Amino acid sequence: MEKLSCRFLAAFQLDAKRDAYMLASPLDEAAVEQATQDWFQSLGYSLLFGPSIAPGEPGAERNAWDQSFLASRLRDAIKRLNPNIPRDALDDAYRKVTTTHHPSLIANNRTFHKMLVDGVPVEYQKDGRTVHDQIWLVDWTNPDANDWQVVNQFTVIEGQHNRRPDVVVFVNGLPLAVIELKNAADENANIWAAFRQIQTYKEQIPSLF
Repeated sequence: MEKLSCRFLAAFQLDAKRDAYMLASPLDEAAVEQATQDWFQSLGYSLLFGPSIAPGEPGAERNAWDQSFLASRLRDAIKRLNPNIPRDALDDAYRKVTTTHHPSLIANNRTFHKMLVDGVPVEYQKDGRTVHDQIWLVDWTNPDANDWQVVNQFTVIEGQHNRRPDVVVFVNGLPLAVIELKNAADENANIWAAFRQIQTYKEQIPSLF
């Protein structure tokens, strides 16, 4: 757990080389986005370009525009991290983690958080008895066993709302962080503007949260 937390926190620590990069580049949103991608890549994340993995593309990793997770990566991780669990139970865990359980965004987050931290509860038959078990979505003891991606320009469409967050962080195909970047040279593009944008995303594309 400690190693995993450090990996997230380190993404926001600037060393001298990155400071020099920012000072030498225009402080516009494109420069901030590039720096963000560089930071995550230096931590071992794979960089994916949102439009390249969008539905209908040759390298698509999503089946629909309102699908906010990366299905193949999630299925692969569930199978890899739980090698001794029957296939039906793995499929059950996949369905539970990708299904909305409550009308409330907060309630859904609580349910997802519990599955993420404590495992997804499943049951299956073994040797004539019912076994109650947990399916792990993340390897909390060995960070390198997980699949880390940072995706820029990740478009989500729900109903009439078409939104494209700047950066989305995925672990094992699950979106765990949304980052909104702003032009540092624009006095109106401050942290509050970014906060309001995130609130808009929560209202209009809740599947990402």
